[in-house]
Amino acid sequence: MSVEPLLKVQGVQTFYGNIRALDGVDVHVNRGEIVSLIGANGAGKSTLMMTICGSPQARHGSIIFDGEDITQQPTHLIARRRIAQSPEGRRIFPRMTVYENLQMGAGLDKMKHFDEDVEKIFTLFPRLKERQSQRGGTLSGGEQQMLSIGRALMSRPKLLLLDEPSLGLAPLIVKGIFEAIKKLNEEEGLTVFLVEQNAFAALRLSHRAYVMVNGKVTMTGTGRELLTNPEVRAAYLEGGRH
Repeated sequence: MSVEPLLKVQGVQTFYGNIRALDGVDVHVNRGEIVSLIGANGAGKSTLMMTICGSPQARHGSIIFDGEDITQQPTHLIARRRIAQSPEGRRIFPRMTVYENLQMGAGLDKMKHFDEDVEKIFTLFPRLKERQSQRGGTLSGGEQQMLSIGRALMSRPKLLLLDEPSLGLAPLIVKGIFEAIKKLNEEEGLTVFLVEQNAFAALRLSHRAYVMVNGKVTMTGTGRELLTNPEVRAAYLEGGRH
């Protein structure tokens, strides 16, 4: 008997006004997988992430999460189904401390696990423990990215959506963040859907991946298959070990 994917996106079309940003996108993410979506800037990767979260909503097609159709649900109800997003640009609360940002991620219904969960985040990202009383806006880019991921994890998600976690960060910081994602996946079975321009790092991390061009998925395979695919190498990997 085949097991249904945790996330199933079928034939999704998303528009901004009259402009079609996603054109019949099909992707799925199985439980316990890390799946990445790679492609050039403007390919529609972030739009897919936002469409999964309900803003904007898909005009055609369906998005099924954990057996339920969430295509036309509002964002706040989708989040309650334990889909958490670390968005592009991090979007932490700059005037709040690290600790307060993590509290915001937990929400009222998760406060009973708060101490346990915050300790887990501090173990994963020791830098945040050192900075816990510091305002988010005063952190470095890498620390803000750790905080954005940490805040998303505080909701105990079934699915973590990561949008460009390496953007603008030094290679050493990127390595640490990707190692943390791998650890969460291996040790806790966390399911991750990752949008990333650093194709080399994303494909090395992922079980499976999709390539998006102009709002369409043009290729799919295991991370290893796409790493060695000549077309993918020419378009996204040549000189790209950064």
